[in-house]
Amino acid sequence: QVLFVETGGGLVQPGGSLNLSCRASGFTFSTKHMSWYRQAPGKERERVARISPTITLTQYADSVKGRFTISRDNTKNTVYLRMNNVMPEDTGVYYCMAGGASPLFDVWGQGTQVIVSS
Repeated sequence: QVLFVETGGGLVQPGGSLNLSCRASGFTFSTKHMSWYRQAPGKERERVARISPTITLTQYADSVKGRFTISRDNTKNTVYLRMNNVMPEDTGVYYCMAGGASPLFDVWGQGTQVIVSS
């Protein structure tokens, strides 16, 4: 079955950095767009970054552009999110999902919690 396992979250001070990872299984990872989403407390889940199967295209939400970098390793079925210069508004639970414009599956991972606070 489809499975996403997100890791790497934690408590970080404003201006700091984090590296998130997501290992996926249950589908042909190398042929799918992959996205990172986040859900802040009391808000809807939003997509923050996406990457094409062959890494030729990346797109970012305006709120993270220039600070976050999405990447992937198709040999490891893993997608990454490098978060630099984090801000308190980056706080939330981060999830990965297959799909670019919209989620391909109904099943989500447990997510990884990011808290940006001094």
